[in-house]
Amino acid sequence: MSLIKKIFINLIILSFISISFVNAEELKTVGKFKDWETLVLINDTEKVCFAQSKPVLQSPKKYKREARLFVSFRPNDKILDEISTTSGYEYNSQNSITAKSGKSKYKFDIAQENFAWIADAKIEKKMVKKMKKASRMMVTGYNQSGSQTIDHYSLMGFTKAYNVAKKSCI
Repeated sequence: MSLIKKIFINLIILSFISISFVNAEELKTVGKFKDWETLVLINDTEKVCFAQSKPVLQSPKKYKREARLFVSFRPNDKILDEISTTSGYEYNSQNSITAKSGKSKYKFDIAQENFAWIADAKIEKKMVKKMKKASRMMVTGYNQSGSQTIDHYSLMGFTKAYNVAKKSCI
C-alpha cells in the first residue's frame, strides 16, 4: 500500500474517532420554567448543570445578539452557584460588566472574550438570593468599540430552574 493511501486511511479513521468523541458529549434540557430553563451537560469526565435565560428586552434594539445569563453547578470542580453572562459579543477591558436589580449592583470581575464571571462565591450567593426574590435583572456590558448594551432578564421561573439545576448536579 502506498504512503499516500496509508495517510488517507489514517485520516479517515481519525475523523471517525473524533466524531465519536464529539458525540460523547450530551446536552439535555431538564425543564422550562417560565423565562428560565434548566440544562445538563454530560461528557465522559464531568457533569455540568445550569439554569439559563435569554433577555426579554435588549438595548440597543437594532443589533440582534445571543445574550444569556447563567447559574451553573460543576460538582467535579466543587463549584456551586457560578454566575456568568454573555452579551453576544467580545467585551472590552476598559469598562465594567455589571448586573443590577433594584438597588443591588454586582460586578463581573472576570471577562474573557464574550463571557464574564463573578469571582467571589459570597457575592454569587448574594446575587442568587436576590434573583430568587426579584422580578428583573439588567446586565450592562460594553463591546470592543465601547458601545454600551443593556440586557433585561425576567426572573420569573428562576427559583424553580435554579432548584432543578442544583438538584440535578448535587
